[in-house]
Amino acid sequence: MTKSLYVGNLPWSATEEEVRSLFANHGNVNSVKLVSDRETGRARGFGFVEMDDADAASAVEALDGTSFGGRTLRVNEAQPKAPRQPRY
Repeated sequence: MTKSLYVGNLPWSATEEEVRSLFANHGNVNSVKLVSDRETGRARGFGFVEMDDADAASAVEALDGTSFGGRTLRVNEAQPKAPRQPRY
């Protein structure tokens, strides 16, 4: 089984490769997806990392609250996206 981890408060300059190598210290990283603004293309300062269950728990414990690129990371298990109301 894999788990998706939310990674918040990333520096805007962070790349998927940097995030992958940070999490790779704690296990096998299946995927990294950094979120960018749809209109400007600029990084939004958060993303998602997919890892195996045991590795994910280790990464959350080790990385939540640590400093990366001068910012304090928030790392926790990603919650399912809440349904949005349709726009009219």
